Amino acid sequence: MSNVELRLSRSNRIYRPSEPLDGKIVIKSSSSISHNGVYLNVNGSVNLQIRGGSAGVIESFYGVLKPITIVKKRIEVRASGKIGSGTTEIPFSVKLRQPGEDNSERYYETFHGANVSTQYLVTVDIMRGYLHKSLSATVEFILESDKADLPERPIAPEMVIFYITQDTQRHPLLPELKTGGFRVTGRMSTHCSLLDPISGELTIEASAVSISSIDIHLLRVESVLLGEKIIADGDVCRNMTLPIHVILPRLMTCPTIFAGPFSVEFKVTITISFQSELAMETLPLELVQTK
Repeated sequence: MSNVELRLSRSNRIYRPSEPLDGKIVIKSSSSISHNGVYLNVNGSVNLQIRGGSAGVIESFYGVLKPITIVKKRIEVRASGKIGSGTTEIPFSVKLRQPGEDNSERYYETFHGANVSTQYLVTVDIMRGYLHKSLSATVEFILESDKADLPERPIAPEMVIFYITQDTQRHPLLPELKTGGFRVTGRMSTHCSLLDPISGELTIEASAVSISSIDIHLLRVESVLLGEKIIADGDVCRNMTLPIHVILPRLMTCPTIFAGPFSVEFKVTITISFQSELAMETLPLELVQTK
């Protein structure tokens, strides 16, 4: 019985394009095995998928578009020969971006979205010929931008002032809410680092109807709900300032991207829940990576 495992040098599996991707290949075998070479494959790509509603006739027929290749490398780690019984460890080190390589080629950060997904995988293949099944193992590693290309922290926060009233809502409201009225004011950062939380505050200045809860939603432009954080549960004292503090989920967010064939943008929605009614305000959110 033989098996192979990939162990990266960093437990968090976070690397940058200018850094070496290193680790070791661990092979465990009850007997010696012959092989036709040990190869390491590094692949990075942007995968695009069109779902119903936004797809044309041809696109909806195929569903998945051709991936955009970011990096594709195949390296021979060990030439053909034999691997002894027991545990064998083979170290490796691969540079994603070679010195002197054109830096105009963009290495997008790892991102797992609904229609757009950027993923980097490293795979080891131990080729064993036609009579034996090859051994293989794959591990995903997370890629972040080179520190030299990033702005220093902290970036200047862009605070946007917002207000929510019965006059800002586009949907019909209950008569008692429409006549009695309500007013919510606040401010929130709409340009922030992925390493920092979304911050701000809001105040319930007036409300003719008791409030059930106040929530904040982080949305992709793909209209997929990423997360929800409760700002307040139950009715809120009037004119009391409530803090906004939302930590961004790493793999489900990335720096805002505007590329030729795809884009990834984000929004934040603040929802005021009354007894049987909703009021909301949506703000654009620009995310950047910092050192």
